Amino acid sequence: MIPAPTSDLHRLPAEALRRELRSRLAGCQYADSDLRVGAVSRSAIERLRTLLPHQPLRAAVLIPLVDRGDELTVLLTHRANDLKHHAGQISFPGGRLEPGDHDSIAAALRETEEEIGLRREFVEVIGCLPDHVVISGYRVTPVVGLVSPGFELALDPAEVSGTFEAPLSHLLNPATHTRRMHRFGGEDLEILELPWGGHTIWGATAGMLLTLRELLGGSPLHGD
Repeated sequence: MIPAPTSDLHRLPAEALRRELRSRLAGCQYADSDLRVGAVSRSAIERLRTLLPHQPLRAAVLIPLVDRGDELTVLLTHRANDLKHHAGQISFPGGRLEPGDHDSIAAALRETEEEIGLRREFVEVIGCLPDHVVISGYRVTPVVGLVSPGFELALDPAEVSGTFEAPLSHLLNPATHTRRMHRFGGEDLEILELPWGGHTIWGATAGMLLTLRELLGGSPLHGD
């Protein structure tokens, strides 16, 4: 069940954010009605649904929240430029569920270690977000994890061209979000973007971050 909106989260100190994350995400369960379709405005949702796969494959990503003491940062990747889907875009590490994966959490941790070398012993899984369906044919479970410092990354160049960290407080602040028109399948749809430090986070990645904001008590993504 998604909580009602509370005060703005971007002003909370890191310790309070950690408490909120553990409290709000622990044991979360979702209905099919909670399924998300990305960072789009309410007016664009129904038109976008016609472009989504009818039988999506299961996948999972890790939303790595790095604990830097006095702030939390979000670890993001640049996808390799020659990938078949979402080439060059900003994303979270992850991929499809494989037969050996016990569940979405296991898949997210395995894919993260394979893609960027972040070992699972550095990750405290604190919960999941509602699934997001993406145009490339996947139903993605976002797994939220607190990452302890001291890790070293080793990127798979076939999957990832680089990584960066963005302050969670910045990404939770609605004043930093922008809107623009983007063309999907012949349709002009309004999408929400999260710019930071010369990077532009959009699509399913932005949708997951905005869903996290909503679950933490921020204003709903589709409140327009």
